[in-house]
This record gives sequence, C-alpha cells and structure tokens, in this order.
Amino acid sequence: MTPAPAPAPASGGLPAAPVASRVHVPSLLAALAIMLVGSVYPLLFANASGQADHGLAMALFWAMSAGLVRGVGFVPRWFGWRWLFSGWACAAGLLLAAWLRSGV
Repeated sequence: MTPAPAPAPASGGLPAAPVASRVHVPSLLAALAIMLVGSVYPLLFANASGQADHGLAMALFWAMSAGLVRGVGFVPRWFGWRWLFSGWACAAGLLLAAWLRSGV
C-alpha cells in the first residue's frame, strides 16, 4: 500500500517551511565590517565637505543588510527579496559604494 500524498500547502504552493541555508561567511564578514567601521568612524558616510552622502550611505546600508540576511543563512522565498538580500546584492552594494566614493 502506498502512502497518501501530502496535502498542498495553504500558502498558494509555496513550501511550508522557510528556506534555510548555511552561513555565508563572506557576506557576513562584509556586513559586520560595514557595521563596525561605520559605528567607529561615521565620517565614512560623508562626502569631502563633511555633509552626509545619502547615496553612499544607501549603497553601504544595502550591502550591510544583504550581507546580514544572507550571511546568517536566510534565503527569502520570493525571488525579488531573494535577489535584494543575496550575496551578489551585497557585492553590488559594495561596488556601488566604491564607485560613489571615488567620485566618478
């Protein structure tokens, strides 16, 4: 006798349990570095005249958020969130911050 198939999840076909993965060390280290350096040296988020550089801060905070989410091993279900909080998004935020910091 074969077992009965499991009932479909009530969430519209998504898996019932959250998607989890292993710790992603490079993303976690990048996020912790941004957090610690930004706390010790807040002028990191300022431009040459000492004013807040909102574009640079946005890029660094995006990289930090993506690094923390992916770094602890959480992988969101929806593809949009999965991309915004991926290791590649962390790298993209760091590259954007470096480009904005260079003043090009």
